[in-house]
Parts: sequence; C-alpha cells; structure tokens
Amino acid sequence: MKIFTCQDRLEDIMTCIYDAWSAALKVGHSQIQLRKEPVFQQTMFDEYIHVDGNPSKAEKVILSIRRDISEEAYLDIYYASLSADEDALQAIYNFLRIGFAVGNTVTRLYTNPHVVKLLEIRRRVSNEAHHFREFARFQSLDFKVYISHLKPKNDVIMLVGRHFADRMPSEHWMIIDDNRKIACVHPKDGENYLRYLTEEEFKTLQQTEAYEDEFTDMWKTFFHAVSIRQRENYVCQRNLFPIWKRKHAVEFKN
Repeated sequence: MKIFTCQDRLEDIMTCIYDAWSAALKVGHSQIQLRKEPVFQQTMFDEYIHVDGNPSKAEKVILSIRRDISEEAYLDIYYASLSADEDALQAIYNFLRIGFAVGNTVTRLYTNPHVVKLLEIRRRVSNEAHHFREFARFQSLDFKVYISHLKPKNDVIMLVGRHFADRMPSEHWMIIDDNRKIACVHPKDGENYLRYLTEEEFKTLQQTEAYEDEFTDMWKTFFHAVSIRQRENYVCQRNLFPIWKRKHAVEFKN
C-alpha cells in the first residue's frame, strides 16, 4: 500500500491528490491511501510518501473538479479539506473517484457511503464555522485594531473571517486560531489573508486577551443583566455553547 501524506493546507492537499492519482493509474486506486500529517503511527509494510505543495499541480486538480464535476462539488471538497477529521483526506479522494466517474450528479448520490461521508464532514465544518460566527468576541487595542481568539477543532477562521469582512469592512481586525497559530488578517477596506504566526508573534498576541475596555465591561454587565435567575438551565446552556468553546468568550471570564 502506498500512503501519501501532506500538511494540512489546501495547496498541499490538492497536490497530494494529484500525486496519489498519478500513482493510482499504475497500481490501482485500491493500493492508494491519503492522510494528513502528522502520522503518529506508521504501519510496517506500507510505503509512506510525503508530498509538498505545488501550485501548478494544485491548480490542475481544482480546475478539473470545477470543470468535470461541478462548482458545488468543489465547495463540498473545500469545506472537507478544512476538517480536522483523521480520515478527511481519504474521504475527499474517495468522493473524487466517484465524482470524476458520474459528473455533477455526485452530490445527489445520497445512498453512496463515500458521498454521504464527505457531505457529513462538510456539514460538521460548516456548523462549527456558523457557531464561531455567532460567538466570536473581539477586543479593542486602543480602538485601532480588533482581535479575536478562537480555538476551533476545524480550520474555519477564514470562513468566519469572510462573515466579518462584510460587517466590519472599514476596521483593522484579526482572528487568531490558537490551535494552529495562524491568523486571518483584515486590513481596513482591504481583503482578508492568512498569516502563519511565529512563536514570538503568537505569544505577543496572546497577551491581548488581558486587555479590557469600557465595551468589554458593558458586554459583561449586559450578559448578566438580561439573565433570568429562575430560568437558568446550565445543561441547556452547555448544549448550545459547549464549555470548550467558551475560553475566549469575555462574558464567561471573571
């Protein structure tokens, strides 16, 4: 078995698919597997092949998906590529095998387990992005830059960033993924872009959570003022806003 591995980035993922598919033309798809790195435990008799991102190969894969399958299928694959699921990359590959065979009807093959698997991964990513769009909290640095810290399971900060680009277009802001140490940066009246943070940059930006201003205090006061003690339901609250998502929500800080 040939197992192709790559880093968790779109360009690397698409390049990995390109190289794996090229190898499958010689040995068969059944002899190919794909995994995101890091791979913590390698099997003894399999060949592991690391793949680095290649812009040309990645572009060819993306164009082929859009042309030969559909834009909808590419969107499903893009969302799945953001997933932290261990088998997300293999799910994308299995989906593409069907998609290139049947064309744009693939997204409606609800009885095919490979299609259902990919759509389920896409749904989980989309749900998490939607949740963080609702619960992202920004803190102001001298009313010049607004910073939000998130710890999502999936790589959703660009999805969250697109939402705020429409609502805060004329502000400097930054959404930081504390798990992956990357930031979605939005310059005033500009376009969002991803920035991979150095360890020093990340530690400096972590300190911003200690900053408070009048709006932070006002939000905390409002949160507690509108609550109705007789209707408190902590079980329901944890279902709607799980504890692991509250770390960067200012209303839950003392």
